[in-house]
Amino acid sequence: MAVLSQILVVNAGSSSLKLRVLNDADEVTGSADLPPAEDKAALEATIEGFGEVHAVGHRIVHGGDEFSGPVLIDPAVRQRIGALTDLAPLHQPKSLAALDAVTEVMPDVPAVACFDTAFHATIPPAAATFALPAQWRERWSLRRFGFHGLSHAYVSRRAADLLGVSSSGPGLRLVSCHLGAGASLAAIRDGRSVDTTMGFTPLDGLVMATRSGSVDPGLVLWLQTHAGIPADELTDALENRSGLLGLAGTPDLREVLARAAAYDAEAELAREVYLHRLGASVAAMTAALGGLDVLAFTGGVGENSTEIRSRAAARLGFLGVHVDDDRNGTGSGDRDISPPGAPVRVLVISAREDLEIARQVREIIPA
Repeated sequence: MAVLSQILVVNAGSSSLKLRVLNDADEVTGSADLPPAEDKAALEATIEGFGEVHAVGHRIVHGGDEFSGPVLIDPAVRQRIGALTDLAPLHQPKSLAALDAVTEVMPDVPAVACFDTAFHATIPPAAATFALPAQWRERWSLRRFGFHGLSHAYVSRRAADLLGVSSSGPGLRLVSCHLGAGASLAAIRDGRSVDTTMGFTPLDGLVMATRSGSVDPGLVLWLQTHAGIPADELTDALENRSGLLGLAGTPDLREVLARAAAYDAEAELAREVYLHRLGASVAAMTAALGGLDVLAFTGGVGENSTEIRSRAAARLGFLGVHVDDDRNGTGSGDRDISPPGAPVRVLVISAREDLEIARQVREIIPA
């Protein structure tokens, strides 16, 4: 079968609409970052400038229990995706707005929804189930969904390529660290997700730029009950005023590290809290895997922060994780930064959700 060419990948973020066109060799032949999908004329002009497009792939944050893989978009699918907005109220509307805007410009081009949650549909019940009343779990599908699945799926396949093995095993145990403004880990065995740090929402898990990560739910209830903080203010604080911003007054980890190097006490604490949660979570993912063969760093922080990789590895030496200082501090692109003969391979992999989305589009739409 011929390979489908000229796929437009649409990724709606919080501050921009990322458009990438990939050909049948996975080369980027068109690229644009636009303001959120509000200006139809600008969007139409940009897409026309890309030339002929044969299919569209949309990144959709939440697929709920219903969507465990990519799906061809039609009006019924669009409606079902919209019905999941309550599960990701900060992210789903942006994805849907981009979907609707691009569909209006290209109504006759087939489009595929690719879900950030889908990769984690393989998580076993022991890892996915919250210890909550059965009536609640059944009525509202309360479970660990996990996110960043498109990134983790790509890292799993790319890591296998770099190591010259099959991503589907046998027995390859990988912890993928997607570290950016949002951050999560995935425990991946034989190419399948078996655990992850984000939960019912993208708020759970690691310390992030402005998100708290995991906190004691009793603390949140105490703030609501005893301090009288309403739910909407709590939501805003946990999503937008916590994390590194809450600890150090800035969401930018580069600034935190620079200030920490100058012995700024707030920044030092923020760095150590970030690393403490990261190290503990990698160890937890390793426990879920029953051991560790590969640790992979991706995302803006994972790819670019030599210091975070080095400090994280120093905390994980008991698992066999080590980095070579020269390899860690030099080079670019996808690479192995572990010392020769190390029991755990440590990789740096560029985040390429666009490649994963294009791959999933080709699965759904025949050439």
